[in-house]
Amino acid sequence: MQAADFKLPGVDGKEYSPSDFEDKKGLLVVFSCNHCPYAQAAWPLLVDLHKKFGGQIGFVAINSNEDVDHPDDSFAKMKEKAPEWGITFAYLRDESQEAARAYEAVCTPDPFLFKNEEGIFKLYYRGRINDNWQNPDQVEEKNLEEAMTGLLAGEPAPDNQPASMGCSIKWRQ
Repeated sequence: MQAADFKLPGVDGKEYSPSDFEDKKGLLVVFSCNHCPYAQAAWPLLVDLHKKFGGQIGFVAINSNEDVDHPDDSFAKMKEKAPEWGITFAYLRDESQEAARAYEAVCTPDPFLFKNEEGIFKLYYRGRINDNWQNPDQVEEKNLEEAMTGLLAGEPAPDNQPASMGCSIKWRQ
């Protein structure tokens, strides 16, 4: 799988697409949101991963949830939560839900890590962030972090790619 193109507005007032990160060795695209407890637990982990890997891997979080029945996932609420949660990377709004459909995202958070192969982002890892979303002190497998380390070390994609865990994406009717 190759990273699907998108051009989406960010909470910082800029628009982003995968091509904005072609100078990076990789690109992390995470479908997330504000209201889901899994996503809320993931934000500090993603912020920490960005601090560790953001110089070499581009980071993008995309909120595709409909916001009529889930007003906490509105673009206005995203703009409030980004500074509160310390999100310093691109947090984007997918109002049309086209990006989520193109990636076949299913839950929040749903991370896709792509390796930059001569300007083309090819899927390297898709799966959970770690093995214990509720108790960070009891994590034994840091799947996403290990995949990022492997990507930067030039290793082949990991065989162990456990499914993402989270709340289902809230699709428009």
